[in-house]
Amino acid sequence: MVGNTVSHYRILEKLGEGGMGVVYKAEDTKLKRTVALKFLPSHLTKNDTDKARFLHEAQVAAVLNHNNVCTIHEIHDEGENPFIVMEYVEGKTLRDIIASIGAKHSGDDIGKSDRIRPGNASPLKILDVIDYSIQIAEALKAAHKKSIVHRDIKSENIMVTETGQVKVMDFGLAKLAGPSQLTKTGTTLGTVSYMSPEQARGEEVDHRTDIWSLGVILYEMLTGQLPFKGEYEQAVIYSILNENPEQITSSRSDIHKSLNKVVKKALEKDPGKRYPNAGSLIKDLKSSGKISSKLPSEEESIPSIAVLPFRDMSPQKDQDYFCEGMAEELINALTHIKGMKVAARTSAFQFKAVDLDVRRIGEELGVKTILEGSVRKAGNRLRITAQLVKAEDGYHLWSEKYDRDLEDIFAIQDEISLKIVENLKVTLLEKDKAKLLRRYTEDQEAYDLYLKGRYFWNRRYEGGLQKAIEYFNQTIKKDTSHAPAYSGIADSLSILGLFWLRPRDVFPRAKSAAQKAIEIDETLAEGHASLGWILFMYDWDWTAAERKFKRAIELDPRYALNHMWYAVFLSQMGRVEEAMVHSKRALGLEPVSLIINACSALVLWTNRQYGEAIKQGVKAVEMDPNFLLSYWYLSLGYNSKGMWKECISALEKTVVLSGDSPFFLGAIGHAYAKSGQKKKAQEILCRLKELSKTKYNSPINEALIFLGLDEKDQMFEYLEKAYNERSFMIPSLKVAPAYDSVRQDPRYLELLKKIGLDK
Repeated sequence: MVGNTVSHYRILEKLGEGGMGVVYKAEDTKLKRTVALKFLPSHLTKNDTDKARFLHEAQVAAVLNHNNVCTIHEIHDEGENPFIVMEYVEGKTLRDIIASIGAKHSGDDIGKSDRIRPGNASPLKILDVIDYSIQIAEALKAAHKKSIVHRDIKSENIMVTETGQVKVMDFGLAKLAGPSQLTKTGTTLGTVSYMSPEQARGEEVDHRTDIWSLGVILYEMLTGQLPFKGEYEQAVIYSILNENPEQITSSRSDIHKSLNKVVKKALEKDPGKRYPNAGSLIKDLKSSGKISSKLPSEEESIPSIAVLPFRDMSPQKDQDYFCEGMAEELINALTHIKGMKVAARTSAFQFKAVDLDVRRIGEELGVKTILEGSVRKAGNRLRITAQLVKAEDGYHLWSEKYDRDLEDIFAIQDEISLKIVENLKVTLLEKDKAKLLRRYTEDQEAYDLYLKGRYFWNRRYEGGLQKAIEYFNQTIKKDTSHAPAYSGIADSLSILGLFWLRPRDVFPRAKSAAQKAIEIDETLAEGHASLGWILFMYDWDWTAAERKFKRAIELDPRYALNHMWYAVFLSQMGRVEEAMVHSKRALGLEPVSLIINACSALVLWTNRQYGEAIKQGVKAVEMDPNFLLSYWYLSLGYNSKGMWKECISALEKTVVLSGDSPFFLGAIGHAYAKSGQKKKAQEILCRLKELSKTKYNSPINEALIFLGLDEKDQMFEYLEKAYNERSFMIPSLKVAPAYDSVRQDPRYLELLKKIGLDK
């Protein structure tokens, strides 16, 4: 549909898809405005009841003219593809907002069915919850006044704009009073987790069923969880009919009893005990808002810290790796302390060598304390200074100077960590203390080598990855039980096997290293994540890969890279909504990580959100104009939008930054071919043939170019070779937009079947 014109609407991009509609962003070519078009899915157009319900949605919503209801402009019901033209709302769903905030804290219980998901996200701020709830209730008040019952109020159907305005969407199941109803008593419609008891029983419902659903959303916003949970729909229904949810006050300490009463009254199982109308609910919400505005938020009471990279004060200025590693080790240790908020590595490290006041840094990172320090190394002697500073006023809470031998580095780290905990008044249980003081080696030289490996791994370029492997191997020679070093080798080899080296030469070695890391320490989240990535990208064992990603989340829900790897996996399996949850969670945990920002653009592209993919890609490029992968992922969005000038410009940067990597040459050859520059595409094919003499050239590169040239026989020939060489691009075939033109070819379907992606 994208690029087509329907009536006088030019379709720009796909926005989403549900059981009763496919939504596209479009340009109204007559009135020169952006709109959203909602089409009835093709498999429902032959069903008169479904078609009538679809048209009914437009008629019901058109009755309403309210700031908090998505406006319906018109409906086209002629022909085989009826569609609704409605207001284009730029923002996020309330579900996505809850998930993105939850990303800062936890990754548990993700990936289950959205309709019955337990949920375990972080809650929204109290005043935001009340504001959103009042706006939703105002929309319901207007609908109920017109005798309209929505019947499918849920966080997914609530859009919030950047300015905080709420828009209620999807009136597909709405019921108008009177004899023209489309459904009868006894029919259960709606989303199970948000259904009122009477709706779950299939009984006649009135406006109070919407109030119940809003109560569920209130609970969800306040706790990050749904009040009624179960592993399958009947279990959820049983919970709705027979069980009481856990008190919201047990989830957080900043909820006033007045708000607790609002939630309880909205969730009364007996409709007669519920709020009689939206107006009375709004009145109590406003009253609770006045009280809540005077209370400190839970977030304000949580101890929080950012550990900045230590400054290198050594005469030779050669201790950069040690300064970064010292800070990273402290961050990793403090992250395991329950009840403490710790700024992520990439968030804190953006202030490296930046002369900013600590108050500004505290505001930027949302923390109340800053740890900063310096390192001076001369021979085997160390001088380390550390100071804990209040971000609010710049006053020191604690400071210390250590003049020790290099072998005392572990004791110094332990002392700094314990002093931080002591000064932030964090209660430290014995198990927390064990995590805080845990280290993977007692060998100071092995520790130093591991820090050097991490330093180069974080740079993500070919030479840096090779150096990282060298240092990790040296670490293991010094201490064969260093599990993180094995995981580091696995990760470095995996990335080299994606873009620079033959997969068969590196992935088996990477797998052995990841398995060794887990063998040494089964609780190492990084080891499970590394193995999950290899099982996904090389073994094509989808079930085992997902099991490892989930295990890593159980062990360390704050490990952002695992969330992003899992998001890439889910997106390539076609599980769009789950992929977006993990992608946003990764971004919430590491908002300034280059690789996570870049990969987020990849997930958006795979999910066919091309406009958002471009925005994310541009953001990633702006963060660091020399980060290779940002340009590649940005080019994908441009490619799918047919923006060839921008696409080729981005790919030219990848070719330069990668040192003429055949992979990125294949990508630009594809773009040349698609944009009509066939001669240049042929030149790239010749160039790849020549480069094959000195560099690894995956057959996927030629396959992409022949795809662009529409030479299908040769494309399939090279695609088969890429399959045999286990190219990392093969797992993307199920969903990659680039292959849409051959998706129904029997040879393509056979290839999907061979790799187990035909379902």
